[in-house]
Amino acid sequence: MATPESFSGRGHEILEIGTHWRQLVQNWVTRRNYHTATDTVSVSMQFDLEETGRMVTVRFMTTKRLLVAFATDGHFLRQDQLAVAAAASNAWNTEQLNPMLSVWDVRGPRPCLAGVCDLPLTCRITQTDFDALASDWVERARQMFTRCHQVFEL
Repeated sequence: MATPESFSGRGHEILEIGTHWRQLVQNWVTRRNYHTATDTVSVSMQFDLEETGRMVTVRFMTTKRLLVAFATDGHFLRQDQLAVAAAASNAWNTEQLNPMLSVWDVRGPRPCLAGVCDLPLTCRITQTDFDALASDWVERARQMFTRCHQVFEL
């Protein structure tokens, strides 16, 4: 069984998410030329959702135990759209076998559709593997918001 040290010499250093999440995210977004913004608690990136004319924002941040990637297309739902949005979320999550989409903040004045992905902070990962995972999250967000817009008119 290989130890983390045995990989470090080949450019595949294994990093703990809890300690290195900002570095992992920043390296990933820099190589993909995404527009980014950083504050004291998060790193956010944006990409055009050409199919809908909207912009998707993915905000990476941590909780006590998780690295969370929270994605939204900035579209706020009207009260009469909440049931359709819930149905769209249910359909997506069932088809993908990976719950990700939800109607966020339904009690608030401005609910929206949101995609959420996470990793335990104790997870160890190489930059290459993180890049692949983060790129997959973005691709799923792209498909998810496109479908919600085109099929469910949200």
